[in-house]
Amino acid sequence: MDNAAIIRILRETAGLLEIKQANRFRIRAYRNAIHTLEGQTVPLARRVAAGEDLTQLDGIGKELAKHIVELVETGELERHRELLATYPRGLLRVKEVPGVGPRKAERLWRELGVAGLGDLESAAKAGKIAPLSGFGLTSQDKILRALIRSRQHRGRFRLADADLIVEPLLAHLRRFPGVGRLEAAGSLRRRRETVGDLDLLATCEGDGGALIRHFTSFPQVEAVTMAGETRASVLLASGLQVDLRVVPEASYGAALVYFTGSKEHNVHLRRRAVERGLKISEYGVFREGDESALGGAREDEIYRAVGLDWIPPELREDRGELRAAGAGGLPTPLRREQLRGDLHMHSTWSDGKVTLEEMVIACKARGHQYMAIADHSPALAMVGGLNAERLRQQWREIEEIAERHPEIRILRALEVDILADGSLDMDDESLAQLDLVVASVHSHFDLPRDQQTKRLVTALEHPAVSILGHPLGRSIPKRGPIDIDVDALLETARDQRVAVEINCRPRRLDLPDIHLMRARELGVPIVINTDAHRPEHLDLLSYGIEQARRAWIEPEMVLNTLPVDELLARLASQRTA
Repeated sequence: MDNAAIIRILRETAGLLEIKQANRFRIRAYRNAIHTLEGQTVPLARRVAAGEDLTQLDGIGKELAKHIVELVETGELERHRELLATYPRGLLRVKEVPGVGPRKAERLWRELGVAGLGDLESAAKAGKIAPLSGFGLTSQDKILRALIRSRQHRGRFRLADADLIVEPLLAHLRRFPGVGRLEAAGSLRRRRETVGDLDLLATCEGDGGALIRHFTSFPQVEAVTMAGETRASVLLASGLQVDLRVVPEASYGAALVYFTGSKEHNVHLRRRAVERGLKISEYGVFREGDESALGGAREDEIYRAVGLDWIPPELREDRGELRAAGAGGLPTPLRREQLRGDLHMHSTWSDGKVTLEEMVIACKARGHQYMAIADHSPALAMVGGLNAERLRQQWREIEEIAERHPEIRILRALEVDILADGSLDMDDESLAQLDLVVASVHSHFDLPRDQQTKRLVTALEHPAVSILGHPLGRSIPKRGPIDIDVDALLETARDQRVAVEINCRPRRLDLPDIHLMRARELGVPIVINTDAHRPEHLDLLSYGIEQARRAWIEPEMVLNTLPVDELLARLASQRTA
């Protein structure tokens, strides 16, 4: 089994144990193991085959090590099978619905036979949930609203999850002797926040049918729905549908344009071709009435044939990119090396998983010039939020660590909660002594639109606020964005010179690209932050960069491309404006 499949089964086991209300320390052991395994780049199967002691990995005890060996050697886990014999797999999604949770999911299964989201929605619409002990009409309505909001994401995978699934499949295909060019297309290549299914394109020397058979032999293929000599469609154990197409080298670029999409982008591109007496298909670009291709082996040939610069996949959403490409006006793409630091991360002072100094060392290893530790404020008591006294204790530790690591600037920061009335969860004297303040919403997600808008506008008007963290508070696909007047929010951010965050965590990717485009129009400053809780989360920066690129955000719009003194001057300008 690959790492992703092992993680999936362990995650399901932990979730089912939650529903069973098993010992919380056992559940936590599974969660800790999953966190460790998510950061592993070496296949666990290779470690097991080499006889490595898996307990040497952080968070892996003897029992979890045995589970991993069992999964590698048999493809199954007995404890997982036993739990699925008691509870339906669908309850794992039911428990994630806001207003439910594991205990209530078990009760809904036991008392109403709710075995999945469809059953839950039917029960809510029929009014069967409200009479149950511990629910009520308010709970029932909240559940129904959450189901309606999340419906658009059903059957879709978060971008990072899709990346995790496709990497071993691509590695499997590259091991085939005759494979040539190979790439994922579709929404994955456009780096959309969720992926519905996956298109792979390949060229092959010799027998394409042999490559198709190699594809369908991938160990995680659960079902082969179609297989021919140049195309196959399979369903993976994860639930992701994957199509592989083997195309001629001469048509590869045209096919890549076609299957990357978006549909709207392609329609506009073909219309432009028709206006010039040309025809574009997945086989190439042709002059009307002439079967010899003008191009097709490379993507740039397709765009050049209709008078356009090559358009990066992230931009292909028909949001004006063809017009810009024709006028030489495509945005300058942001690159990873242009980001000098990360302004939002956590340590064991609140809910981070490693010490402050360990985060400093991890940031140095990634070439950061500066970093900001922004642990939580006291309203988040369940994660050990800092009060004013502990905040000052942290400052003293920062000073000590800074002496040992002079190569990187450690900024004093705080992720301060925006309370229901828009006030900040820390005294003004403490806030004034910070290098920057990230203000975020972590509660009261269901406030009415006017009240929610006033709440955030009030927070942004506080002179200490530097950055609005994960502005819409969403959690893909569990929780939708808060109901707010986004335009009013962004206009306030512009007027108050407050930066809005692109939070790189795959479950957030907040702000969404469409709102980032509006921020760009208004001239709102942007920061790209990982919200890292452990060192490997620092590598999520790429997801925020891709989100920025999709929104046409250029390097000069992003504050953490600046040297640290310029950055601090820009942030300080808001306080003195």
